[in-house]
Amino acid sequence: MSVLLSESLSLHKRVKNHYLSLTKGTECLVTYIWIDETGENLNGKTRTLYKEPTGIRDIPEWHTAYLVETSGTVVEVILVPVKMFRDPFNLDPYKLVLCEVLDINRVPEESNQRSQCAKVMEEVREHQPWFGMEQEYTLFGLDGQPFGWPSQGCSKTAHCAVGINKAYGRDIVICHYRACLYAGVKICGTNGELLPSQWEFQVGPCEGIEMGDDLLMARYILHRVCEEFGVVASLDVKPVESREETSGCHTNFSTKEMRSEGGLQYIEEAIRRLSKCHSQHIRVYDPHNGADNMRRLTTQCATSRYISSFHDFTSAIGSRTVSVRIPDHVSQMGCGYFEDRRPAANCDPYAVTRALVETCLLEAPGEK
Repeated sequence: MSVLLSESLSLHKRVKNHYLSLTKGTECLVTYIWIDETGENLNGKTRTLYKEPTGIRDIPEWHTAYLVETSGTVVEVILVPVKMFRDPFNLDPYKLVLCEVLDINRVPEESNQRSQCAKVMEEVREHQPWFGMEQEYTLFGLDGQPFGWPSQGCSKTAHCAVGINKAYGRDIVICHYRACLYAGVKICGTNGELLPSQWEFQVGPCEGIEMGDDLLMARYILHRVCEEFGVVASLDVKPVESREETSGCHTNFSTKEMRSEGGLQYIEEAIRRLSKCHSQHIRVYDPHNGADNMRRLTTQCATSRYISSFHDFTSAIGSRTVSVRIPDHVSQMGCGYFEDRRPAANCDPYAVTRALVETCLLEAPGEK
């Protein structure tokens, strides 16, 4: 059945090529993208504009249906464009546009973490907060099995591995990378992870609210590229239940003070503040109030050299078993950035970056 399904998907893609080759008119297709009511999934829908937008102000607001999870009712909400990207699937002049979700009274919906994050980033703008996020994900076939794995399972790990028997899905990784570059996403790297069908891409450095915008667009592009290949990209923090490997979204953070000569003292002060707020950060570092990180950060396994503790805050230079890591080269230079290894693969990047800024720059330890 899965073989027939794959052939069917391939046929559909070949048929589509004819329509993509049709001459474009003067119209511009714009795809609106937003986080749905779960606070985790991305949705999108497309409309026609009759001239190419030159900026975000040229893209009108739009309305859509929205499920209120607490009541189970469907309401109408407003999609407010906030950042425009080139469309790597339909090519220029078509656009992808990231949107905030507001209710009819123009109040941000609960899933819209961007609105408050933008206010916080504006408040600390003079510190020039930079972020880089390392997005891990795992590829699955339509049968629910890890993509490319033999029927008897796969015992090996494959961190940064090369070879058809060790790394599955590299074509998808390459296409995603190129699509992000075309779109204007600040993607800066990629590598294979521990599971043979598990990968990572990095976005950054991005300043302020740009971090969340670019990471979400990179996720959307990933899911769309996977559609083309008939494969599913999962951000599940423990993608294969029978295995112990997990998926995170390690987040690198710095300010202009940290990046300047003598900046190590500011890094150490930020980490001291973070140590006072461990449980609060754990709760906002996944979309399920810490439940996903409980699954991820309590794993004991041979790969525990990459896992920090769910219960206790730790930090060190160079170590990858801690909550927050100061890279060796940062310690040697005396300035740079630190890496928070606690955010889950399915985290909301706006919630993560906002929490870091509030704790490190705005709140005294113990205020939360």
